[in-house]
Amino acid sequence: MKKFIVIGNPIDHSLSPKLHNYWFKVNNINAEYHTKLAQVSDLVNLINSLRKGEIEGANVTVPFKNEIINFLDELSPEAKVTRSVNTLLKDQGKIIGHNTDIAGFELAMRHTKYDLSQKNILILGAGGVVPSIVYALEKSKVSKITIMNRTFEKAKILGERFKNIEVKKWGSQLNFDMIINATSLGLSKNDKIDLRFEDLGDNKFFYDVIYNPIQTNFLKDAKRNFHKTENGKMMFIYQAHQAFTLWHKKMPDINDEVINLIK
Repeated sequence: MKKFIVIGNPIDHSLSPKLHNYWFKVNNINAEYHTKLAQVSDLVNLINSLRKGEIEGANVTVPFKNEIINFLDELSPEAKVTRSVNTLLKDQGKIIGHNTDIAGFELAMRHTKYDLSQKNILILGAGGVVPSIVYALEKSKVSKITIMNRTFEKAKILGERFKNIEVKKWGSQLNFDMIINATSLGLSKNDKIDLRFEDLGDNKFFYDVIYNPIQTNFLKDAKRNFHKTENGKMMFIYQAHQAFTLWHKKMPDINDEVINLIK
């Protein structure tokens, strides 16, 4: 039986096993998928397991999407640009790092039918998924991208990598059409983002990359102020869809049954 895993810290919130194991079943693939709580010291063991064929493929989530690069043989073109990896596979003896978050975000935005062109975008966070979102937004011809992160220096590094983004200090009041929470604030039910929602104007689009829980406080507060909201469920499904296709050279279906799995 083939084995696949997702590593991260925290990892209990991940629904990747539920999704991939469902696709294995409906596509008659003899495989299983599990989560693994990991530390940085575990990354070399993960790569060794891939080299030995003990596992066939892996996903990487917070906070290892950048750190894992140090252990890889090659990167896909998108992973090179973003310096962010979320999918690993072995190809001709080499461990390759791919980034399926970009396609995941692009397809999720298409699913919402929200027109990104010429929109002013504010991103909260500067972690592993943010370069992928910035890359996708630039392709979508948005008018402006601003990043705020609790650690300003980390945001500055992104500002140096992507020349078309502006970096602001956390808490700055800014004008935007769409705000994206790409921080981990929201994984816990008590997490709050210190924004004065009543001062942010009307008819904004609040997007949270977190998909579990379905409604973070960030989205609940936005909804109470009559803004459009969307969680990261479809981005999660689409990035997994891309990873599954890389591993198995077969595209799984995304239908109502799949979408309803992620609750």
